[in-house]
Amino acid sequence: MPYPIEQKLVIGVASSALFDLTVSDDIYKTQGVEAYRQHQEDNLDEPFPRGVAFPFIRRFLSINQAFPDQLPVEVVLLSRNSPATGLRVFRSISHYQLDITRAAFMSGRSPYEYIPAFNASLFLSANEEDVQKAIDANYPAGRVLPTRIYDDEIDTELRVAFDFDGVIADDEAESVYKRNDNLNDFQEHERVHKGTPHSPGPLADLYRKLSLIRMLEDRKLAEDPNYKRILRIAIVTARNAPSHERVVTTLKDWGVSPDECFFLGGMEKPRVLSILKPHVFFDDQRTHLQSPAGNLPMVHVPFGVANRHATPKLSHTITAPAETVQAEHSAQDAPVATILPAT
Repeated sequence: MPYPIEQKLVIGVASSALFDLTVSDDIYKTQGVEAYRQHQEDNLDEPFPRGVAFPFIRRFLSINQAFPDQLPVEVVLLSRNSPATGLRVFRSISHYQLDITRAAFMSGRSPYEYIPAFNASLFLSANEEDVQKAIDANYPAGRVLPTRIYDDEIDTELRVAFDFDGVIADDEAESVYKRNDNLNDFQEHERVHKGTPHSPGPLADLYRKLSLIRMLEDRKLAEDPNYKRILRIAIVTARNAPSHERVVTTLKDWGVSPDECFFLGGMEKPRVLSILKPHVFFDDQRTHLQSPAGNLPMVHVPFGVANRHATPKLSHTITAPAETVQAEHSAQDAPVATILPAT
C-alpha cells in the first residue's frame, strides 16, 4: 500500500526551478503582465525547456518505479502562478511524463508557508526572496543557481551531494570559526566536542530520509542481485582531520551514512564535484557554489552565520514572472520530524 504523504519523502519545487522560464520572464519584464498572460495562452501546448532542477527531480521521481507498492517519494509544485497561468506548467509536466499531481498556486503570493502542510523536506526555487523567507521560518529550502543544463537520459543514477556545516548540521562549528576567522579555534572546538553530535541543520530531514531510501534499496538488492541502485549520496566538506571525527559521530548518532564522504581541508570543492557530477549540490556558502565550467547544478541554502551579511546578487540571476507577479496580476524548516517507515 502506498505511503500516506506524512510518511513520504516530499520535495516542493517552484516552476522557476523545474523549468527554464527565461523567455517568459523577458516578455513580462519588457512587455508587461497582459503580454505575459497572452504568451502563456498562445503557447499552452509548447512545453517549457528543462530547468536546473529538472534532472534531479526526474531521477528522484524514478524511485517510485523501483518501489511501486510503497511509492515512498513525491514532488509537489509550489508556485506563485495563478491556476490559469499555471496551466502551461502542468502541461509541461505532463509532456515530460513527470508524476507530479499535487500543487499550490498562490496567485502572486509566496508559497513558502505551505511547506509543512505538504510535509516537504525541501523547497527548491530560483526565487531568492521566497527561499530566504522559508529559511527564516525554519523551513528546509534552497535557491537554485543559474547553471547550464545537461541531462544524460541514459544515466539513471541519482547523485546528491551535501555540504555538512550549515546544511546537514547546524552552524555551531562554523560560528566558532567565523568569530575570529581562526581555523585553529575551529579545530580545537571540534576536537573537544568530537563525541558530541551536532544539532540538525536545515536539510537534516532530507538527508535522513534519503538515507532511508538507500536502506530500501539495500533490501531490494539483497532480494534481487540484479537490481541497479538509483541513489548515491555524498558529503563534500571543507573539514579535514581531526575535525572529521565529529562528522562521523553525528552521522552515527543519526543512524545514517553516506556512500562517499570527502574531507577536503580547504581544497576547492569543484575539483571533486566535477568528477562526482552530482545532480544537485547543497551548500550554505556562495563562494563554494561556483564551478569553472558553470555546469554543476548548485543550490544555495542561505542559513546560519555564513549568510548573516548580505551577499551581492548575481546580475544573471534566474527570475520568473510566474514567481514574482502580484496576485491581481498573477501570471504565474524546522525540518519535518517524521521519517519513512521501515518496511
